[in-house]
Amino acid sequence: RRLSRAMFASANTTRSLSSTATGVRDARAARGRTRRSGIASVRAAANNEARYGACWPGRAEVPANVPALGNGNVKKISLLGSTGSIGTQTLDICEEHPDKFEVVALSAGRNVALVAEQCRKFSPKLVSVQNGEDVAALKAALQGMEQMPEIMYGADGMVEVARHKDCDSVITGIVGCAGLPPTVAAIEAGKNICLANKETLIAGGPAIVPLAVKHGVKILPADSEHSAIFQCIQGLPEGALRRIILTASGGAFRDMPLEEMRRLAEVDPAALHKKATTHPNWDMGA
Repeated sequence: RRLSRAMFASANTTRSLSSTATGVRDARAARGRTRRSGIASVRAAANNEARYGACWPGRAEVPANVPALGNGNVKKISLLGSTGSIGTQTLDICEEHPDKFEVVALSAGRNVALVAEQCRKFSPKLVSVQNGEDVAALKAALQGMEQMPEIMYGADGMVEVARHKDCDSVITGIVGCAGLPPTVAAIEAGKNICLANKETLIAGGPAIVPLAVKHGVKILPADSEHSAIFQCIQGLPEGALRRIILTASGGAFRDMPLEEMRRLAEVDPAALHKKATTHPNWDMGA
């Protein structure tokens, strides 16, 4: 009996030691996984910072040592696409706050009359139009100006507007991949980008983002939805944003009452489907 009790005790001790050893191994493994996960998180965060954080502002708090605009502190801007929707709205803000913004360069399409009016109002140092044949018409429209701007045209003109030596920031309000070369030129010249040209990041993101990081340039969202999201996250603590729901406020059903949608769903679903798959085209200016 004493032998049986001794064997039983020995077996219990062995099981206890085995369990302890297993627990130690599990704990070590868990610590290893936690450590590897932490390292991976740090690396991912560093990689994300290298790719995006250094140029995409997220929460853009103004440092205390940066004076507010106004009272002699003026932000000088170059504007790409001055006669389009983004451009005209930008100039409305500049006109409303002349103590805060100065327009030093403009690029436009073929709306010579409007860009001439803008030149007379804001007195830029450089203006560029789309086609060379419009240069003479613009010069004629600007006759009598006290300080005639330098006039250029085409892709080269847009690039010079974007990297004008006197500007602090560039607003890119032109459509399509035509916005890529002047944006690259602006970044290489150290200008901050107020981005309203989606194609710059959609088509050129893998090149544009590292370039902005390299030159220490900030990319700020200026287009409607992107700017709205950017403004919403100001003041949020880190990690507070879980998801973004972006409604289709400008879609095909913008002006259709809900009752009419329900009626069509019952009586003519094919017509409802056709309307849903036909996106409206907006006239964004010239």
